Amino acid sequence: MVKSVQQSLRKAQIYLKNGELSKAEIVYKQILEKFPKNKNAILGYQKLVLGNRDGVLHSSEGIQEHFKELIHLYNLENFELVLSKINKIIGLFPNAYELFNLQGVCNAALQRHSSAIDSYKQAIKIKPNYPEVYYNMGVSQQNQSDLAGAIDSYKHAIQIKPNYAGAYYNIGTALRDQGDLAAAIDSYKQAIQIKPDYADAYYNMGISFKEHGDLAAAIDSYKRAIKIKPDYTDAYYNMGNAQSEQGDLAEAIDSYKQALKIMPDYQIACAAKLYRQAHICDWVGIENDKKQIPELGTSTQRVSPFDLLALEDSPSRQRLRAEIYTKNGNSQSQLPIAFKPVQKPTRLRIGYFSSDFCEHPVSYLIAQMLELHDREHFEVYAYSFYPGKIDKMYEHIENVVDVFHDVRKLNDKDIALLAQQDRIDIAIDLNGHTKNARSGIFAYRAAPIQINYLGYPGTMSAEFIDYIIADRVIIPKEYEQHYQEHIIRLPNSYMVTDNTRQISTRNITRVEMGLPEKGFVFCCFNNNYKISIAEFNIWMRLLLKVPDSVLWLRKSNRWSDENFRKEAKKRGVDSSRLVFADRVLMDDHLARHKLADLFIDTFVFNAHTTATEALWAGVPVVTKLGKGFAARVAGSLLNAIGLPELITETVEDYESLILELATNPQSLGLLKEKLATNRLSAPLFDTELFTKHLEDGYEQAYQQYFEKKEPKAIYVSN
Repeated sequence: MVKSVQQSLRKAQIYLKNGELSKAEIVYKQILEKFPKNKNAILGYQKLVLGNRDGVLHSSEGIQEHFKELIHLYNLENFELVLSKINKIIGLFPNAYELFNLQGVCNAALQRHSSAIDSYKQAIKIKPNYPEVYYNMGVSQQNQSDLAGAIDSYKHAIQIKPNYAGAYYNIGTALRDQGDLAAAIDSYKQAIQIKPDYADAYYNMGISFKEHGDLAAAIDSYKRAIKIKPDYTDAYYNMGNAQSEQGDLAEAIDSYKQALKIMPDYQIACAAKLYRQAHICDWVGIENDKKQIPELGTSTQRVSPFDLLALEDSPSRQRLRAEIYTKNGNSQSQLPIAFKPVQKPTRLRIGYFSSDFCEHPVSYLIAQMLELHDREHFEVYAYSFYPGKIDKMYEHIENVVDVFHDVRKLNDKDIALLAQQDRIDIAIDLNGHTKNARSGIFAYRAAPIQINYLGYPGTMSAEFIDYIIADRVIIPKEYEQHYQEHIIRLPNSYMVTDNTRQISTRNITRVEMGLPEKGFVFCCFNNNYKISIAEFNIWMRLLLKVPDSVLWLRKSNRWSDENFRKEAKKRGVDSSRLVFADRVLMDDHLARHKLADLFIDTFVFNAHTTATEALWAGVPVVTKLGKGFAARVAGSLLNAIGLPELITETVEDYESLILELATNPQSLGLLKEKLATNRLSAPLFDTELFTKHLEDGYEQAYQQYFEKKEPKAIYVSN
C-alpha cells in the first residue's frame, strides 16, 4: 500500500514537471480519496491549486511579491511561518481572497480544519463565485465528519462550475459515508458523465454497488476502472472480494494475483489470496507464500486479521495485526458521552450490535440468552446492520429483545448517537474483525463501556474496546499480554449456547447421507478454510489404519472437494472414503451427527459453534490445544462439559487418542455415556447459569465505571 502511494506521488510529480496539470490533479485526488490524511498528497494538491488554478493568482494589486514568497514557504512545508506572515499582512489586503484560501489550506495541512473552514468562508465572502474554495471547504468539513455540510459545499461549487467532476465525486464519497448508497452511485455516474475516464469514480461506484448488494454491478465497475487504469491494484483487490462473495473463488484468487503482479508487496491482497486459497484447500499455493505470513499486517500495511487466523497460531502477531488494522481504519474522534450517571440505574441497558442477526452461528448461540436476561436488572437492545433479507432467526431476535433497531442504512456516527440517545450503558460488539463489521460505531463511543464478544475469536486491539469475554482456558495468565482489552473471565466456558435447540426426530439414515452402512465415521464439519495439510495428513493416516472407515466433511465448494480427493489419492487413500455433507435444515443437521462416531478437530482455528453442535448431538470431540484464542475454543468447551480427557496438546497425542478411540469401541462407548450424562448437567449447556455469569460480569464492569475507576480484569465466580 505504501509503495503504491509513493508510485502515485512520483507519477504526479512527473505530470507537474511536464506541465500536464489536469493529469497531476487527477492523481492527487485519487490518492486523497483512499488516504485523505496523506501529507505529501495534501501538499502536492494544494500547491497545484494555489499555483495553477484559474483565478488563484489573480491577486490584488500590490501583493504579488508577498504571495510569491508565501508560496515558496508553502512549498517548503513551512505552514506555521506562512500563517504567521499571512496574519501580519492580511489586514493590508482585506480583499485578497487568495490569502484567505492559502490560510485555509495551511490550516488544513496542519489538521486544523475548523480554522481552515473559517478562512474559506472569508475567501467566499470576498469572492462568492470561487468553486475551488467551496471544494476545499467541503474536504475540511468531510474531515470533520460534517457530511451534510460537505455535501452542501460541493453543491455550491457545482452551481458555479457545473462540470466540476471532482465535486460530484466527493459528493458520492460523502453520501456513501452517510449510508445513502443509491444517491452515492448517482453522484459517481454524474462525475463519469462529465469525465468518462474517471477511474476512481468507477472504483468507488463499485464499492457502493458492493455495499448495496449488487455484486455483478460492482464487478463491472471495477473492470471499467481497470480498463482505464490497468495498474489499479485496489480495483483488482476489491473485485476479488466481490467475486469471492459471489462464490467465484478461483476468479477471486486470480484477481488478487493480478494485484500482486503489479505490486508484489500489496499485503492486503496477499492475505486475501491466502484466505481464499484456504477455502479451496489449495495447500500447494499456500505453501508457496507461507514464508510471507508472519510479515503480513505486522509492520505498517493493514490486512484483515480474520483472513490469517486459520493460517498462523501466533497471539502476539494476531494482536499486532489487529492493532494496525484498527488504527488505520478508525481515525475518528470519540463522541462525548452525553450522559453521566448520578445514581446507579436499577436496570442496566445492554446493547448488542451485529450484522449477524440472521441464520448465522452467532444468532443460534445467543438467541436463548437474549431471552433469558433478567429484565428486573437489564434492558436488552439490539442494533442490527444485517444487510440481507429478513429470515426467521432475524424475526426471532427482533421478538426476544426489548428494543430492536434496524440500523443498516445509518452511518457509524449516527448509530453511535442513537445508542447514546438510548442511554446504553454497555455496548457489545458481536462482530469484532469479521465480515460486515462496523467497528467505527465503537470508535465513536456508543456507550461508556464497550465489550468484544463472541463473533471474533481474538483481540480487537482497539483502545475504544474496554473488555473481552473469555475464560481461564481461552486466555490463561501467560497469554494475557497478547490482548489489548481487559479480560472478563467467566468461570466455565466463554461461549454461550442455546439449550432449547431442537434435534430432529426424523430417522436419518447413513444411506441418505451418502455414508456406508458399516464402518467407523470420522467427521469434521468445520469450515474448509480451517483444514490445513497438517490435520489432513493425520486424517489420511487414520483412514489407512482403521479399516472401512470414512471421513465425513462439510461440502463447501467444488474446488475444495476436488483438492481433498486429489490429496487423498496422493496419500494412498481411495477418494471414495471422503464423504461430503450437503447443507440441510438445522434440526436435521444436528440429528445427522448421530451417524458419526467421532468429531476430529482442526488445530489453528478450532471447531467453535460446530463443536457445540457435535456435543449437543452426543458426538465426542477430540481437539488439540493451541496458543491463540481461536486455537483454544474447543478445549474451553470440552472443559466446560467435563471431558478434559479429549483435549490434547501435541499432534502425536492427538493422533494416538483418535486412533485409540476408533479402534477401541469400549473406550469410545464409555466416553459417549459420559457425554450423555454431562450434556444436561455440566455447565456448557446450562444457558440459564451462563446468562447469570455474564450478567455478573456486566455488573462488575459497570460498577467499576460508576465508581469512576479505570477498567480492570474481572473474575466471575462460579
